[in-house]
Amino acid sequence: MLHTMKRSMRPLSSYQLIWSVVRLIPKGRVATYSEVAEQAGLPGQARLVGYALHNLPSDSSVPWHRVINARGEISLPKDGGHYQRQLQLLKKEGVKLHRGKVDRSKYGWLKRSNKTGRSAS
Repeated sequence: MLHTMKRSMRPLSSYQLIWSVVRLIPKGRVATYSEVAEQAGLPGQARLVGYALHNLPSDSSVPWHRVINARGEISLPKDGGHYQRQLQLLKKEGVKLHRGKVDRSKYGWLKRSNKTGRSAS
């Protein structure tokens, strides 16, 4: 989707592509690491999405908190402050967790097909 975006006629780095996709996730919605990778034109690179979000500048406005794992959970350690911060930010946007999981059918950014699990276009 966004892998063809350019800035000043130069290709964007993988991190910049990932951050561009994450910026598109609407308030009150979530996407998985894998979905972000797919949308950035980097299929199979879910871990790279994690690295890109981990390396965001501290003053970034990229809504990193809207990215969760494929199980619908926050991937950060529960005993850390970043887990609580992500939880707070999601709740502030109206995203509810039930037993530590986000209902992706309700809060997911991309619509899913019941048959294939692939994004509906």
